[in-house]
Amino acid sequence: MATSSDKTVLVTGGAGYIGSQCCKLLAANGYTPVCYDDFSNGRRDFVRFGPLVEGDVRDAERLRSAIDEYRPAAAMHFAAKIEVEESVREPLLYYDVNVGGTIALAKACREGGIRHLIFSSTAAVYGETTDHQVGLTTPAKPINPYGQSKLTAEQILGDYAASTDVGVTIFRYFNASGADPDGELGIKFRHATHLVPRLVMAAEEKKPFFIFGTDYPTPDGTCIRDYIHVWDLASAHVAALDKPVNHGHTRTYNVGIGRGYSVREVIESVERVTGTKLEIIEKPRRAGDAASLIAGDTEKTRTDLDWSPLYPKIDDIVRDGFGWYRVVNRKCSIATSI
Repeated sequence: MATSSDKTVLVTGGAGYIGSQCCKLLAANGYTPVCYDDFSNGRRDFVRFGPLVEGDVRDAERLRSAIDEYRPAAAMHFAAKIEVEESVREPLLYYDVNVGGTIALAKACREGGIRHLIFSSTAAVYGETTDHQVGLTTPAKPINPYGQSKLTAEQILGDYAASTDVGVTIFRYFNASGADPDGELGIKFRHATHLVPRLVMAAEEKKPFFIFGTDYPTPDGTCIRDYIHVWDLASAHVAALDKPVNHGHTRTYNVGIGRGYSVREVIESVERVTGTKLEIIEKPRRAGDAASLIAGDTEKTRTDLDWSPLYPKIDDIVRDGFGWYRVVNRKCSIATSI
């Protein structure tokens, strides 16, 4: 059995979009990330920064085996189902994976002696709100099963922390976007649901882009979101490890930049970065989409964790996302007309 180390971290979903970025940054900061993934969505070629344990996040015995072997001091929990529309169609699947997987991990952490658990949550827990910025005191009222499954998992972890000597950090992500600035890691473009990669593909493949909903109560009628660079999101997790929460307590953070961009504004950014004029087709709203989600209380991450985003501009986020598309498709350099 390996010796316990405060520099070893179990990362569920470590082969996925955000998890792999965290594994890379953990390794760069002297940690050993143990990637735990079933590859239902992750990529094997992204597992290059530490050991791999292949398994389903709902499998508590497999999780406990991984903890027994590598003796991590902390765990980061990214493994989840994340698509809003799919959650509306298949709610039981989302509760099974997102809630069931969290319970299985919590049990394994308790039995294996892990003292700090960092949970990947979402701004979708807030649902529809009239607040200009969504603060930590904004009531959590999810409007889709995805958001509800994450809120339920948060509540379970809060109770879990209070009944044990485990400290829990909850990060409510706003819209994670972009790619590894080094061009090593990024999102899957095939069947992508995130706005930025879909726009980049439309620009590069000269295909029309569909806007779903132009009658929202926003300045230009399209949804507004707070976009956070995936590398900044990863760095927040490392900052949380460096400044751990007290055992038996839970702390929650909104992770965003505190500024929103509408769908039309993101389209304009993609057109600037790629140098391509997009063909836009307007469609009706999709089920489960909120009009606006902008992070409030972002100063808490600065005061508690000494963390702030390095890439707050939408053009920087789009540029790295476009760069990753070019890496994947082995194309030439990015347009520079910004």
